[in-house]
Amino acid sequence: MRVQAVDGDRATVYELSVAEDDLGKVIGKDGRTARAIRTLLAATSARLRKRAILEILE
Repeated sequence: MRVQAVDGDRATVYELSVAEDDLGKVIGKDGRTARAIRTLLAATSARLRKRAILEILE
C-alpha cells in the first residue's frame, strides 16, 4: 500500500495504490471501508479549509 499526494489548483488528490489482492479489503463490503476513509478525509480537509479527493488505484 502506498499513498501519494498530488497538489492541484483547487484540491489535493490522494492516490492510494493497493495490491490487487488487497483491493477488496480496502474497498470493503458494499464500499463501506472506502466510504469511511473518504468521510475522514473530507472532515480533515474541511477543518483545514481545503478540498481533498481519494482515488484508489490498483
